[in-house]
Amino acid sequence: MVDGVTVPAPRSGLASPRLVHIAAQASVSEATVSRVLNGKPGVADTTRQRVLAALDVLGYERPVRLRRRSAGLIGLVTPELTNPIFPAFAQVIEQVLAGHGYTPVLCTQLPGGATEDELVEQLVERGVGGIVFLSGLHADLSADPARYAALAARGVPFVLINGFNEAISAPFVSPDDHAAMRMAVGHLAELGHERIGLALGPRRYVPSRRKREGFVDALAAVLGRPREEAEPAVQHTLFSVEGGQVAAGALLDRGCTGIVCGSDMMALGVVRAARGRGLDVPGNVSVVGFDDSQLIAFTDPPMTTVRQPVQAMATAAVGALLEEIGGSPVRRTEYVFQPELVVRGSTAQVRG
Repeated sequence: MVDGVTVPAPRSGLASPRLVHIAAQASVSEATVSRVLNGKPGVADTTRQRVLAALDVLGYERPVRLRRRSAGLIGLVTPELTNPIFPAFAQVIEQVLAGHGYTPVLCTQLPGGATEDELVEQLVERGVGGIVFLSGLHADLSADPARYAALAARGVPFVLINGFNEAISAPFVSPDDHAAMRMAVGHLAELGHERIGLALGPRRYVPSRRKREGFVDALAAVLGRPREEAEPAVQHTLFSVEGGQVAAGALLDRGCTGIVCGSDMMALGVVRAARGRGLDVPGNVSVVGFDDSQLIAFTDPPMTTVRQPVQAMATAAVGALLEEIGGSPVRRTEYVFQPELVVRGSTAQVRG
């Protein structure tokens, strides 16, 4: 006992904790810590989770009675992990699931590896309680949406992030791609740029189509650019550094001084292409990314980008899935979250 209260035993090599340390870490009172550690009622679930998280951070074992029993398995299907935005989503999703007692099972599609359908089959065979799809085949308009109807028919709840598809009856969570393009184009226009291009991934993906529409609308609204003039300023390649580099070549040939990108990875490719031509970023070319993945603030130059609200989107997706699992279905609709423009060093006033 410490300060008259039963506290968890320290792990090997760690000093015994005091209530004051746990309380400070969790930003709660010592009395609240005492109630949590002794299994007393009267503490909100979110507060209880903060105290337990503080124990984990400080490196102390949870009392046996407080060790959470698994509420079951939840699958998380992602297309890849090389793009930092996907691990960012996965981390938040796994944290939120763990906070509710669920064990996340991460499934990543690799070149030559299991397909999304094969991963789903493996998850269903393991008896998962539900599945979160992150930028999966639901976002690919060339893919058959019937696979999701078949999954629902098997009684497996699921939620889909990024890539709304009217043919699929499920909760969707997405960023507002139109708003993102308005922010990016508006920012460049304020800096005096008039020749603005857009580097995007393949046309068949919903986020690509939405960003294209938002970009064309933004050029019309902000610069008065007619649609037939704006359309050629969009280059579709791949959502990758190499894709951004290829798209930049075509856009720079068109004389673009500002380039908006469909992902931060593409933006890095645009910077590479510009420098390959002896151009300075942002001196000669301003570049705007999309996602604001974790390391993008530390690139050279630090990247101006449109931030996906990952925390809010991932939390909402898990919340919707848990409602489904709990027998309280949520509306089969799209929940749209507002992005945020983060201005850093890759954009500047256009040169005369």
